[in-house]
Amino acid sequence: MEEGNKKEKEIIGDVNPQFPGGTFGLVSFLQENVVYPQEAYNANIQGRVLVEFIVNADGSISEPRIVKTVNKLLDTEALRVVGIMPKWKPGRRGGKNIRVKYTLPITFKLPD
Repeated sequence: MEEGNKKEKEIIGDVNPQFPGGTFGLVSFLQENVVYPQEAYNANIQGRVLVEFIVNADGSISEPRIVKTVNKLLDTEALRVVGIMPKWKPGRRGGKNIRVKYTLPITFKLPD
C-alpha cells in the first residue's frame, strides 16, 4: 500500500509541466496540427474533447486517454495530436523532475 501512495503522490507537482513556448506554444501547436475529420465536419459534429495524459520526468507524454468524449472521430483525432506532441518541460517537486497528470481540452468548432 505504501508504494501505491508514493506513486499517486508523484502525480502532483509543485511546478506544473509546461508545453514548449507555454500556453501560446500549445495553442499554436494545436492550431497547426489538429485536422478536423472530414466525416465529422460533414455531419456537423463539434465540441470539446478532454484528453488526460502523463507528462513524464523526462518531458515525454504517456498514457493518453479520453476523459470527456464528444464523438469517436473527434476523440481519435485528439489522441493522434497528443501522440505527436514534442516533449514538455516536466513538472517538478522539491527541485526534482516528476511525473504529472495533465488534462488538455481540445475544442473542435465548425465555422459559423
